[in-house]
Amino acid sequence: MEQQRTPVQAKLSRKQTAYEYVKEKILSCEYEPGAMMNEQSLCDELVLSRTPVRDALSRLEQEGLVSILPKKGFVVTAMKLGDVNRIYEVRLLLEPYALRRYGHKLDRGELESLRTRMEEQITGADRFGQHDYNLDDAFHGMIMEATNNRYLIDTYENIKNLNLRIRVLSGNQVENRLDDTFQEHAAIIDACLREDWDEAAQAMTRHLENARVAAFHLLIGDEGDF
Repeated sequence: MEQQRTPVQAKLSRKQTAYEYVKEKILSCEYEPGAMMNEQSLCDELVLSRTPVRDALSRLEQEGLVSILPKKGFVVTAMKLGDVNRIYEVRLLLEPYALRRYGHKLDRGELESLRTRMEEQITGADRFGQHDYNLDDAFHGMIMEATNNRYLIDTYENIKNLNLRIRVLSGNQVENRLDDTFQEHAAIIDACLREDWDEAAQAMTRHLENARVAAFHLLIGDEGDF
């Protein structure tokens, strides 16, 4: 028998539903950077009152994904060249280091499984779906989790949302970037499987530098922010 939710639980559930819905739309870039967000339209989409929607937008503002424009409403936070540069500066410090210092803790079976799934994505007919980005998350997340260092992991998680939007836009709009990404991932994994951690770290550095260049090209083409 299904347990009935209390009024407080129902209220929290509505707030969480609104938060997760809007956040997913922002991170997937369905709501593009710089797009205005109409509160009433969101209420209509979600079939919710203004209170949970407003709560969701306030949480997203605290996370830097939404900005408030006085007397105008909410706007999806734009991404600027400086933001991209700072994100990749952090990633270039974290991820090659994680491979050199903690790569030996990576599970070989998980690496081999990821390598196979990536190969299937490269050669498959439907190569440009959301599953591509899930694989990317799994790959980079696995490397950071291997450190078992909460401070390193939290630092990575703090930049993950903005990095996801950059990755989606550059993967969708910069020619050949998605295929190149999986080839670069494969090179990193192959080095890991050989237990050549210096080469794995160097391959990660090349991958991140290429990703940064792709993001720069995207932003510069749009006059530095969007």
